[in-house]
Amino acid sequence: MTSAQQDVQAKAVHSAELGGGGRFRRLMKGWSANLVQTFLGLVQQLLLIPVFLHVWTGEMLAAWLAIYAAGSLAVIADAGLQLRAINRFLAFKTCRDCDGRTANFYAAMLRIYVGGDVGLCVLLVVGALFMPPSGLLGFHTTPSFDAALLVMIVGVLLALPANLVSGLYRARGKYGRTVWLQNGALLIGQIAQLIALTTTGSLVAVAAAFVSMQVLLMIYLVAYDAPRLFPFLRAGRGDRTWRWAAGQFGRAFPFAVANLSELALVNAPVLMVSALVVDRVAVAQWGLTRVIASFLRGLCAQVTLPIAAELGHDYAIGDRERLRQLYARGSTFVTVIASTIVAGLLPFWPDFFTLWTHGSIPYDAPLAHTLLLGSAAVAPSLLALSFANHSNRGDLLVRTKGLQLIVFLVLSVVSIRWLGPLGAALAVVASDLLVQFGLLGFVIMGATLRHPVRHALFLAAVASAIVLSGWAIGIGIASLAPSTGFVHFVAESATWLIVVGIVASPLLNKRLRDGLIARIPA
Repeated sequence: MTSAQQDVQAKAVHSAELGGGGRFRRLMKGWSANLVQTFLGLVQQLLLIPVFLHVWTGEMLAAWLAIYAAGSLAVIADAGLQLRAINRFLAFKTCRDCDGRTANFYAAMLRIYVGGDVGLCVLLVVGALFMPPSGLLGFHTTPSFDAALLVMIVGVLLALPANLVSGLYRARGKYGRTVWLQNGALLIGQIAQLIALTTTGSLVAVAAAFVSMQVLLMIYLVAYDAPRLFPFLRAGRGDRTWRWAAGQFGRAFPFAVANLSELALVNAPVLMVSALVVDRVAVAQWGLTRVIASFLRGLCAQVTLPIAAELGHDYAIGDRERLRQLYARGSTFVTVIASTIVAGLLPFWPDFFTLWTHGSIPYDAPLAHTLLLGSAAVAPSLLALSFANHSNRGDLLVRTKGLQLIVFLVLSVVSIRWLGPLGAALAVVASDLLVQFGLLGFVIMGATLRHPVRHALFLAAVASAIVLSGWAIGIGIASLAPSTGFVHFVAESATWLIVVGIVASPLLNKRLRDGLIARIPA
């Protein structure tokens, strides 16, 4: 059997196993851990901001947001190797000497991770000496910016071998374990950031506090936890050729392109705005507004994971009817969630933004509306992206996500110079709608559904109805809510939740709910 055939078989085995009851329950446990991780990410990017603004100026906060985005973007150094490893670990489960082959592959991949990370760290440090990041990103007057950026990116790179362990745990039914450990490290890291902020106020100290826990977790997983859970790993031999190592990067390329595009759409705009916009307050304004849109995108992506796993199972066994029904209902579910959140954010985000930043950063309505409405519009395509990853569509991912990245970069360079941060928002939304939804989404829907155009129009109608009605209700409530400041915000938010709950209460009727679900075009 050729390597390509083994990869296809691994995808089928992965999907089939996820379809089993016990395996799917373990996936659901992993999903709950992922949701907690998303919440902790929200705490990092949302709730810590007011604390930072108590100590830092708006320019220092803008510098931190750029540093955080650079660290998040550095994850692309994984180059798709984690997903490649997951496929191989699953393929070995159908072979003789499963543990032995797994141990040898693990050892060889660990050498690639360690060698690649060390090499990248050296190149990064040397490059920073010749081209200081502070000059490229417009933070040459910010103390210790270069050192903090290096600490952040180097720490992220050194923590990457944990991805290999995470891949092994997922293949062996222990995916939730590594995510819960990551959650613990992230929580401790957030506490350490607060201590570093209040004691030193230094960007370097806060960056070191953030990444140090991730590096320590990687050491724990690689040196202790994985060998303890899987003793056969100690016998693994990592003596592979350079040609073999290069082949792993080649086979991981489709996943690398998809992940690069997703990370770039979330984090690269922050760096591009930093480099192309002179006003540092505008940079902070963009970074803060982008936080909530990124969170919404991440939450919807997490919601798609168990649905995509079931879709992958149906795709592997050829159950076209169940696949069609589940995809139609799943995309509607994701659309409803995204639209409801956006409908609640649009009327109340200005009040929250003022409280969040203590009024030190001005609110930009066109920027917020563009990002939030764009997040609601593109939500259904996130299920198409997850399903593509679960159905062995590597070529489609390379073409569409690569094209999306190119479209985004070209539009960003042009529009940011003209419109500032709003140009970056328009570039993100346009690339999402034109490529991820218009190309990837329609290709997947066309191959899955009988009536893809009717389904897309149905989703557009559902999203429009929810967003417009929820927005209108919120505006009315905001104008009538008593008091000002924090009390006003709590009152209007609580009232909106009560009113929306009453409006949606008929859906508690199973007969009505089933009737509406049956009318979803598939």
